[in-house]
Amino acid sequence: MSHWKRSMTRRAMLSHTARTAATVAVAGALRASPARANPKRKGPAIWDLHCHLNGVPGTPQQRAEGLLAAADRLGIDRLVVCMGVRWAADPTPQDLRSQNDDVLRAVEAGKGRILGFVLLSPKHVDASLAELDRCVANGPMVGVKLWIAMRCNDPDMDPLVRRAVELKAPIFQHTYFRTVANLPDESSPNDLAELAARHPSAVLFCGHTGNDWERGVRAIRAAQNVYADVSGSDPTAGMVEMAVRELGAERVLYGSDAGGRSFASQLAKVLGADVPEEAKRLVLGENLRRLLKPILQAKGMPT
Repeated sequence: MSHWKRSMTRRAMLSHTARTAATVAVAGALRASPARANPKRKGPAIWDLHCHLNGVPGTPQQRAEGLLAAADRLGIDRLVVCMGVRWAADPTPQDLRSQNDDVLRAVEAGKGRILGFVLLSPKHVDASLAELDRCVANGPMVGVKLWIAMRCNDPDMDPLVRRAVELKAPIFQHTYFRTVANLPDESSPNDLAELAARHPSAVLFCGHTGNDWERGVRAIRAAQNVYADVSGSDPTAGMVEMAVRELGAERVLYGSDAGGRSFASQLAKVLGADVPEEAKRLVLGENLRRLLKPILQAKGMPT
């Protein structure tokens, strides 16, 4: 056996295998699905849980249009967008408002195809509650985004979660299990499971499934109100399969992390997964559609 083969880790071998399958799967999808903007196109509805305005140029409106143009080539119906043009790891109240203003502009430019999640910080509870009311209760946004300002198991998170539940707004929490120590205030799937236990009525999305997805799936397995977002990282073989097997297809959601990641590579994780077609349909869009339906209906928005 060559030195190269001996030196490959199990994860690297899976990733290498997946790239070939992923390329074939996406190529097939493109041939079968020229553009989701065409209502006559057949195939499952695709709703992308995890998009940002970075990675594409221009104003927030132009970035939204750029994301939608790329999404059309892969037949993606709707995009959830969160965080603005200029990110801050520990955003001030002014940062929150500015970033959310960017997303509001993108939502408007998206003409119903872009759904906004409001960025909040538990370090600024009053300001975050005000943003929840401005952007969700009295605005067009339909969910919450939490990043790395504070670990999500902190009790300061509770007022934000309670208000989100009142508004029927799901919460997307970035989570990581890093190979080295996590960032000081970065949440892990374990932290999210702890928060979920305190708020069983909340709908919580586990961003990236913790990146180290094998650990992430196990960490959230018992937390029935936590759903796995399969965005980010390489299109590694086995991720969607494990999540569907351990959590059930109803708790797994496709996301891309575009524009930081490509739609195609992330979509390939689902299209190339060795799971039943019905599971793919749920993961690609039906699960997110179901979970957003209460707030979309409450706002009179299309479902």
